[in-house]
Amino acid sequence: MAKVLLLNGSPHANGCTAAALKEMIRVFEAEGVETELIHVGNKDIRGCIACGSCMKTGKCAFNDPVNEVAARFEAADGLVIGSPVYYASPNGTLLSFVDRLFYSTHFSKHMKVGAAVVSARRGGNTASFDVLNKYFSISGMPIATATYWNQVHGFTAEDVEKDAEGLQTMRNLARNMVFLMKVIADGKEKYGLPEVEHQAFTSFPDGK
Repeated sequence: MAKVLLLNGSPHANGCTAAALKEMIRVFEAEGVETELIHVGNKDIRGCIACGSCMKTGKCAFNDPVNEVAARFEAADGLVIGSPVYYASPNGTLLSFVDRLFYSTHFSKHMKVGAAVVSARRGGNTASFDVLNKYFSISGMPIATATYWNQVHGFTAEDVEKDAEGLQTMRNLARNMVFLMKVIADGKEKYGLPEVEHQAFTSFPDGK
């Protein structure tokens, strides 16, 4: 059975972002996909300090929810990162969390399916959406899309429930994620995963 991990980056456990993620969970469960929703937006999460400890130990030096979620991420076939929009950017706590989650974990994320979901009262959604998608694209994770950018609008969860197009987008996004996970699983069994090269590292230390 496929498994999707969903991160709620809002400080509010039952706010606008949660409403969007719950709409996706309904589809996942109907499709027989296991889900786990983790609320990270209200946690005390500090940013990465570039200490390099994770290069030796395979985990972050700060023993907090980042390390707890890492094993769940490794076991998942898909990851949904949901965030409210603050000043046309995702929640800072969430960004600190995913910075450290992606950087400190050494397991391959290649071909895990990723999806970003954002919620705003009015504007800044697409800028935030772009920020979150960067985590997937640098990790070799196929990015699931829908029938519009993955966003909902509203000041409260009740407002989001009235956003018919936004909720429809969440359902279509979830169905597309399910399809991609199935296709990747079949392809892995029949053909194996694509080869990944890691040798090249460009830094131009001499300025040339």
